[in-house]
Amino acid sequence: MGTVLQVDNLSKTYRLGGQQIHALAGVSLSVEAGRLVAIMGASGSGKSTLLHLIGGLDVANGGTVTIENNNITRMSDRKRTLFRRRRIGVIFQMYNLLPTLTARENIALPLLVDGVAISEIEKRVDQMVELVHLQDRADHRPQALSGGEQQRVAIARALLNDPALILADEPTGNLDSTNAVEVWQLLRELAHQLGKTVLMVTQEALAASYADRTYVLKDGRIIGKIDELEPGNAALVAARYTELAD
Repeated sequence: MGTVLQVDNLSKTYRLGGQQIHALAGVSLSVEAGRLVAIMGASGSGKSTLLHLIGGLDVANGGTVTIENNNITRMSDRKRTLFRRRRIGVIFQMYNLLPTLTARENIALPLLVDGVAISEIEKRVDQMVELVHLQDRADHRPQALSGGEQQRVAIARALLNDPALILADEPTGNLDSTNAVEVWQLLRELAHQLGKTVLMVTQEALAASYADRTYVLKDGRIIGKIDELEPGNAALVAARYTELAD
């Protein structure tokens, strides 16, 4: 399968008082179609900054982010916003669901914003509800759903536009272990069975074990990668991560 995401020599510097903070210092990585890839690192390693740059929410000081052969680092703000809305799906740790809307209505939002015909929206939403196994809960509002169910709503919403790339920002940070495993399995299933391209950032070795590849980020740099992972084998990931990070 071809490469969907290519990051080359990406750098980001912030000013804090009189100091320059190098959040990212020459990060390069690639993600192929049909792969679940993790970025693993401690707090402050640059994971969130990297995800924001890939998602077009911030602008790099140097380097490029290319998605489906589109260099988003050279786009205008308006063009980058449209590209993000239509070709990038984002799954947040806090779900970001509107409390007054049902699960089905929350899922529909991206297409409503784009002015798609209601009949097409209903068809796509029905497909997404079935995909994340929420047929019996789709007409409930977020407060009536468990954390795991809310995250599945968020995943369905991220998939609605059939994006080129799905970004998952610590997607199980607010879930118990059982619901967390269900989300990791679902993300893996989306990649392997439906050919979706998923990039997940995490601090958890268990989460990273469900990925096809894990890049280890430290002090704004990729210091190595972990391949040949076994879903559920957190000890293996933790051991290899320690070897790289020490």
